[in-house]
Amino acid sequence: MEETKKRTRKATVAKETKTAEKASTAKKAAEKKTVAKKSAAPKQEVLRIGELDQYLFGQGTHYDIYKKLGAHPTRRRGKDGVYFAVWAPHAKDVHVVGDFNGWNTEATPMKRLDPLGIWEVFVPGVQEGCLYKYHILTEKDQELYKADPFASASELRPGNASKVADISKFRWTDTTWMNKRVEKNPDEEPMSIYEVHPGSWKKHPHDPETEDGFYSYQEFAHALVEYVKDMGYTHVELMGIAEHPFDGSWGYQVTGYYAPTARHGSPTDFKYLVNYLHKNKIGVILDWVPAHFPKDAHGLAEFDGTCCYEYADPRKGEHPDWGTKVFDFSKNEVKNFLIANALYWIEEFHVDGLRVDAVASILYLDYGRKDGEWCPNIYGGNKNLEAIEFFKHLNSVVLGRNHGTVMIAEESTAWPKVTGKPEDDGLGFSMKWNMGWMHDFLEYMKLDPYFRQFNHNLMTFSMTYAYSEKYILVLSHDEVVHLKCSMINKMPGLYDDKFSNLKAGYSFMLGHPGKKLLFMGQDFGQLREWSEERELDWYLLAEEKHSELQNYVRALLHLYQKNKALYDSDQRGDGFEWINADDNTRSIFSFVRHSQDGKNNLLFVINFTPVARPDYRVGVPRRKQYRLVLNSDAAEFGGSGKEQPEVYRAVKSECDGRPYSFAYDLPAYGVAVFKF
Repeated sequence: MEETKKRTRKATVAKETKTAEKASTAKKAAEKKTVAKKSAAPKQEVLRIGELDQYLFGQGTHYDIYKKLGAHPTRRRGKDGVYFAVWAPHAKDVHVVGDFNGWNTEATPMKRLDPLGIWEVFVPGVQEGCLYKYHILTEKDQELYKADPFASASELRPGNASKVADISKFRWTDTTWMNKRVEKNPDEEPMSIYEVHPGSWKKHPHDPETEDGFYSYQEFAHALVEYVKDMGYTHVELMGIAEHPFDGSWGYQVTGYYAPTARHGSPTDFKYLVNYLHKNKIGVILDWVPAHFPKDAHGLAEFDGTCCYEYADPRKGEHPDWGTKVFDFSKNEVKNFLIANALYWIEEFHVDGLRVDAVASILYLDYGRKDGEWCPNIYGGNKNLEAIEFFKHLNSVVLGRNHGTVMIAEESTAWPKVTGKPEDDGLGFSMKWNMGWMHDFLEYMKLDPYFRQFNHNLMTFSMTYAYSEKYILVLSHDEVVHLKCSMINKMPGLYDDKFSNLKAGYSFMLGHPGKKLLFMGQDFGQLREWSEERELDWYLLAEEKHSELQNYVRALLHLYQKNKALYDSDQRGDGFEWINADDNTRSIFSFVRHSQDGKNNLLFVINFTPVARPDYRVGVPRRKQYRLVLNSDAAEFGGSGKEQPEVYRAVKSECDGRPYSFAYDLPAYGVAVFKF
């Protein structure tokens, strides 16, 4: 019996071994076959424009078209090189020229792909950093040398060639910021924006080798973060990042929409700047200019010999005031160029939002034009229907794909529903600059204090429309140039009075519903108007009045960040309550900011005259203790330093139409903020 079992086991093992050997042989044969098949197959091309790419671009929905058009280092058939692709639908012929071929206009022809007229070529041996342009032969046999509209980098001006760059190498370390961003509702988050022009914020001392004195992106990152964190700003808004040839345009006449300006370094260096700001919990907003572009020969104007990116009809295609071209919003490819560009900055460079420049000039066909100089829409009106559709598309895609980011409109008219939802016939922006508030506020602040009593409504009118849009209160660069004076020199009175006025004005701005924006230099009382040619007058901080003003603005900004009442109800009517909006004879304003949870509310009392009001009585909503958390008369802010009680108890005494009140010694130009 035992012998039988042994023979059976032996036979079974032999069978299993034979089966295993067959399986192994079959596996090896299959592997050999697979290897042979792989070896025989041609290596797949990494980059090319396919039919789907053309279809989506033609529909205006190829949102990452920048990954195909432009210049991209890649490998093809075992050779390293660069894949070039450009949209030039009316060109007769296109060659790419550059360092790699001695700028020979015949050396590197590109192949036309129909039906859209995209031209492509792979050039082996081209390396990162090579300069290049497209040599375009037009239908009229005119020869053009054009920079690449989709280039990720450009030559430093006065050079204007495009530069091959690989933007994929940078390793981001801002994961914590990016994850939290997705969870945020910008409407209920603090947003105090420091508007900065990097080229003139600070400069290096004059040096023949660095004549411009520009900080590199990395140097700028470290210096800016130190300042912004100390002051208490939550965001920076950067001017002039997209490549532009003329410094005096401040970056608002763009030739390289996809290229961070070479003035401060490479695209990777710019990523370092954004990454470093995020690691220090500072948001990044960029100025973005879809309204117009300059006529520079190397730019987008008449790109392929025809009006490729701009409207052909000069009544729509040119801005007479600015001498620039207007994007043709009827072309899907042009809209795609812009929408993909917005996504490029947000998704590839991690920026947290775009401030869209000159929105009104896009929306109105008659903007800056006289009768007979503009072309009505199909209904005979002055609204650009194609631009309206563009904005709805743009904002839906950008905000839909990137929750927690913001699209901010600089729109200077009463166009309805700028921040309304596209499905409700709104434009879909997250926020809008409150230009009306800015105009009224500045007009009031310029007045001699005696005449303010007759213009009291300039400060109260904005509350009648404060919740019609989602607003940002702005005191931007536009208000401190072209003989408009700096903020400090807009103020009336003698030297000391100017600082007192400005502190009162900034306090009112901080307490008013809406997010905040202040242009660089105005937080310490820059005396001269801003110029892009020089750095801010930082030496002023050695003078007491300027350092005291900076101390006060710092205190305001930190108060803002620490108190939800100042930001989480910006879009809620119950977040603001006038205590006395009608005290015009004394030019005193008092109001309350309420938080959503009803805790830690703030009472503001602001005196806009040089007349002190001892024992000033203010009505209050509740019979509680009111703790003084900001006093502009403190010595550190340049005040008298007179001691004030820290806590005030409301008593039953009617004032301002309220059953409870308390008295406070309100100084000339005094500001007092109480928490309750």
